[in-house]
Amino acid sequence: MDDLFAGVEPVNVPLAERLRPRTIDEVVGQGHLLDAGKPLRLAFASGKLHSMILWGPPGVGKTTLARLMADAFDASFVALSAVFSGVKDIREAVQKAEAEKARGRHTILFVDEVHRFNKAQQDAFLPFVEQGLVTFIGATTENPSFEVNAALLSRAAVYVLKSLSDDELLELLERARVEADADLEFEHDARERLVGFADGDGRRLIGLVEQLVTAARTAGVNPVTAEFLDQALSRNLRRFDKGGDAFYDQISALHKSVRGSDPDAALYWFCRMLDGGADPLYIARRLVRMASEDIGLADPRALEMTLQACAAYERLGSPEGELALAQAVVFLACAAKSNAVYAAYKAVRRFVESDGSRPVPMHLRNAPTKLMKNLGHGDGYRYAHDEAGAYAAGERYLPDEVPTQHWYEPTDRGMEGKIREKLERLRALDAQANKRGN
Repeated sequence: MDDLFAGVEPVNVPLAERLRPRTIDEVVGQGHLLDAGKPLRLAFASGKLHSMILWGPPGVGKTTLARLMADAFDASFVALSAVFSGVKDIREAVQKAEAEKARGRHTILFVDEVHRFNKAQQDAFLPFVEQGLVTFIGATTENPSFEVNAALLSRAAVYVLKSLSDDELLELLERARVEADADLEFEHDARERLVGFADGDGRRLIGLVEQLVTAARTAGVNPVTAEFLDQALSRNLRRFDKGGDAFYDQISALHKSVRGSDPDAALYWFCRMLDGGADPLYIARRLVRMASEDIGLADPRALEMTLQACAAYERLGSPEGELALAQAVVFLACAAKSNAVYAAYKAVRRFVESDGSRPVPMHLRNAPTKLMKNLGHGDGYRYAHDEAGAYAAGERYLPDEVPTQHWYEPTDRGMEGKIREKLERLRALDAQANKRGN
């Protein structure tokens, strides 16, 4: 009886699984890794397994490549998801690998979303990678430099996978259409719209095709038009991996647009992030950072405006509060720019971290008790308000062993230009006072 069904695909197998490549030649995209002479093509041809991390956005073939590697090397394939697996699952995977080794077969340990494993979980399988019991293949949408232990990272080659291009998605769309229903046609506009919805994600594209095929059969529609596509599919937001690289790339683009004084680009990235589902309050916090980092004292109103925009959003919510944030974005982009405070802050932090813990000079110490006064605390301190112009020319406020510093160097832009002029006057008074020996 079983022979009657040999070679027949079960009807309930998802389209994505039916389309999963059986060889690397069937893989769509990643030519920079899989074309002749490229790194992964050479890895397949070498006959030698090595640990690796596949870093790229969702739906570009990370799991597929790991499975193909296992097939090519006739290795046992053990898959873990870092979302659902813990140390117990890792131990069980190691036990399976030991059993396979006893049978003369090597094991590939595939960890999906490896960035979600904490240090203890990553450390749990590191010794078995070092021993050669398993070959580790990790898949991640996050930058492995930040999310993967250095010890594990040093033992694995990192391969960067790219989002699928429109042409690659169109090729995948045709394969999916033929596999799902070869008689169903898609008009040109519908194909283009579907590729746009997929946004570089092959897995998403296949899922959308599967939905459309079902909808078209039910409605008796052929060919699929752009209008039918919009009716059949609920609106799909552009891919936005909250907390992932796409997230940080977009906030980086917003920050750089503000710094570059381009209000239109800044508004574009602000709206892209909102459209992708970013938390407006997260963006608001980053705007506060931009106000201090890139504008600073060139226009102190920037910090005030961003804080007011935060308060407005917290009080009003969406969509009214988002307009206040948009106003802040435009103001920041148009404001005079200075990173002088930010640069001074970083320079002093570096100095303090590398310098010793120097004592506070005696004249600057607090003297709330008679004993402290008798010990000399506060002796010689000059009260600035009693001095001409409320400035004690020549007075020093740094530790005695630290030479005079000019970490903060204001620009001549915006209000900071006036600050610069004032500091220059005060420094001239200091020079005169020191020359007199005051």
